[in-house]
Amino acid sequence: MTSRADAAALIDHTLLKPESTAADVAALVAEARDLGVLAVCVSPSRLPLADTGDLVVATVCGFPSGAHASEVKAAEAKRAVADGADEVDMVINLGLAKAGDFDGVEADIRAVVEASGGALVKVIIESAALTDEEIVEACRRSEAAGADFVKTSTGFHPAGGASAHAVELMRKTVGDRLGVKASGGIRDAEAAEAMIAAGASRLGLSGSRAVLDGLE
Repeated sequence: MTSRADAAALIDHTLLKPESTAADVAALVAEARDLGVLAVCVSPSRLPLADTGDLVVATVCGFPSGAHASEVKAAEAKRAVADGADEVDMVINLGLAKAGDFDGVEADIRAVVEASGGALVKVIIESAALTDEEIVEACRRSEAAGADFVKTSTGFHPAGGASAHAVELMRKTVGDRLGVKASGGIRDAEAAEAMIAAGASRLGLSGSRAVLDGLE
């Protein structure tokens, strides 16, 4: 069983609800520090954050649809990093992936990687909306474009969130060269353990306390 401390070191404590207020975000940061997690992940308009201490600050880009012009995603990423983001979680252009245009997918990712200026980039492939073959190719193209992580889900797509199968496939594809972040629908310790066992090196959680309390 994963220890509470080991699990906390993998968590991006996340608040991406559109209706979230500045007070909600401040509460998220305070809770993240109390829990001892690695990072917080918030919408880009919430940056810069205050009182983050040692927390890593992550944000999202092209979220949640991914159906934005690459230039717009790149500008969003550049602004987010200027506003204090250490990490950028971008959504791929799913329409291009489903159409088989993975050259376009790769170019879109590369635009964000280059605009992020050395900040860590995680690529959300929305795995529940892809076939296994598309998951593998999306991971390959993420690596080719210079990304640091591949990530399962936004948590907003009707197809669903993370699955252990997708995480295992993603890990098999990227080996130890990239990180794998599982996010979307991970609400208890059992689900978190399954993702870690499948190969996740980061967990995106909105209910971090409930997950960690299950590991005590």
